[in-house]
Amino acid sequence: MTTEHVDRGPLSMDELAEVIARDIPEGSFVNLGIGQPTKIADHLPAERGVVLHTENGMLGMGPAAHGDDVDADLTNAGKVPVTELPGASYFHHADSFAMMRGGHLDVCVLGAYQVAGNGDLANWHTGKPGAIPAVGGAMDLAIGAKDVLVMMSLFGKDGSPKLVPACTYPLTGVGCVSRVYTDHGVFELGGDVVVVRETWGASVAELRERLDLPLATKDE
Repeated sequence: MTTEHVDRGPLSMDELAEVIARDIPEGSFVNLGIGQPTKIADHLPAERGVVLHTENGMLGMGPAAHGDDVDADLTNAGKVPVTELPGASYFHHADSFAMMRGGHLDVCVLGAYQVAGNGDLANWHTGKPGAIPAVGGAMDLAIGAKDVLVMMSLFGKDGSPKLVPACTYPLTGVGCVSRVYTDHGVFELGGDVVVVRETWGASVAELRERLDLPLATKDE
């Protein structure tokens, strides 16, 4: 059943990271994309057994490092200082990409410029003249991870939707995203319509007015 929190929200990215962390299955091997998704690491208790992988060559990453815990040689793919958990290991960049491309990751969480209702992902380039593209490992993760989740704001700074009928930006992957987590709601993809799982600060009816694609609730 779809849950609507019209009196709470939109969520901050830290609050959204906590929501995503709760949904990651225990014992999963997970890659967190550069940017906002790295916040998820701060909301994963060790007892959940989730093992974080970084494309720059680390398995067993812990939460972000602060103060005396900062080690300049210990960072995530976004060059943010992180901690390590017991049993952490390090390896060559090429080995890390082999893990990504070989289907060894259960989940990846990526940021996005746009996601289409059919699961297409655009997160590396806006296509604007002079814009700096940033492919990173997103294409490898989009096709290699068993489950691809997206963490993003639902609307751009100009108010335009980022969950769209079809991506207008260059694609990272085709039909690869299964679920989109945003500050206004969680959306499940993969069918004829986009299913709204939960909302914050807006009702499903309000989101239908602002998004140009069919939305259904989990009880429909």
